[in-house]
Amino acid sequence: MTMPEQQRAKQGVLLAIAAYTMWGVAPIYFKALDNVPALEILSHRIVWSVLLLALLIHFTQGWTRFKQVITQKKRTFLLLCSATLVAINWLIFIWAVNSEMMLEASLGYYINPLFNVILGMLFLQERLRKLQWLAVALAATGVFIELFAFGSIPYVAFALAISFGVYGLLRKKINIDAQTGLFVETLFLFPVAAIYLLAIDTPTSNMWNNSMSLNSLLIAAGIVTTAPLLCFTAAATRLKLSTLGFFQYIGPSLMFLLAITVYGEPLTEAKMITFSFIWMALILFSFDGLKHHKRQKAVKA
Repeated sequence: MTMPEQQRAKQGVLLAIAAYTMWGVAPIYFKALDNVPALEILSHRIVWSVLLLALLIHFTQGWTRFKQVITQKKRTFLLLCSATLVAINWLIFIWAVNSEMMLEASLGYYINPLFNVILGMLFLQERLRKLQWLAVALAATGVFIELFAFGSIPYVAFALAISFGVYGLLRKKINIDAQTGLFVETLFLFPVAAIYLLAIDTPTSNMWNNSMSLNSLLIAAGIVTTAPLLCFTAAATRLKLSTLGFFQYIGPSLMFLLAITVYGEPLTEAKMITFSFIWMALILFSFDGLKHHKRQKAVKA
């Protein structure tokens, strides 16, 4: 690897850490808005993201890409579908964080890589390797133990994993850069969000009556949404996908730690068993990914 390539790889690592760390500590931001209804927070997130992304696209001269996308009917329809999924994912996450269910939210994002493997097998004709099958079986065992031994099911975790997993699958099929894609998605959602903000009547819906600090937090929703995404896309252009994958557990791990230390969510026996099986599954999953990556590298050499 040449010096410029090494420098780009180091930048990629720092950017990946920044992206996943921002996603991991995002609950702190949403907790600061726990007196605001989840749908209202979601609407602010959409509105301010549209405005911020429009500025970014303008200054990066991305309007040509935007025009190319919206003139393609199939891509536009798929982006409408992905917009619906990401809105559902955001709403569930905001609601979970502010309903003392951050542990379930973190479990959802731990499950997500394993769910992605299953989606790849079902829709992209990808074959699961033996260790991947074992990892999925371990994760399923943890969930079944919680279901049958304790009578509970992590429905929030499943909802987050499924919505984000299918969203990722659609975005893979669309094959568009993250900035333009997110702008089109939030643009689709913008009218609904704007109407909701204008029509609702809650103690915080009229921004003229809010404190400066509350309004600043609501406007910051655009930055909270776009900043980690931009860091992630910048990292993706500098790192191999297999390398990038090893950073994806930073986010749910930080959420897990925040939930049990800062916000005092109880780690029940049922949840501990489920998490233990998921963690074992992810260790196997990561080991298999590293092993497969080394094997491919040796073949290419």
